[in-house]
Amino acid sequence: MKREKRAIPEFESEIEEQAFWSSHDSADYVDWEKAGKAIFPNLKPTLKTISLRLPEPMLNRLKMLANERDVPYQSLLKIFLKERLDRELEK
Repeated sequence: MKREKRAIPEFESEIEEQAFWSSHDSADYVDWEKAGKAIFPNLKPTLKTISLRLPEPMLNRLKMLANERDVPYQSLLKIFLKERLDRELEK
């Protein structure tokens, strides 16, 4: 027997909403069996600028590979890091 779902309260701010959902089970408020798949095509991941010291020969090799692939070297570095992280997390 399914329980009746509670009404989601109105929130005055995003912080208030975050606090609410961190202490309440969404299953009490949302019928997830009826939920559809949402697609958010315009969302961009949050980026954080970091400082990374690389040996000059390594940076030169990275730039050379990036030039061969016609991509910015920072983008190629992100691709390499993502591939390695994915491999490590598969273990």
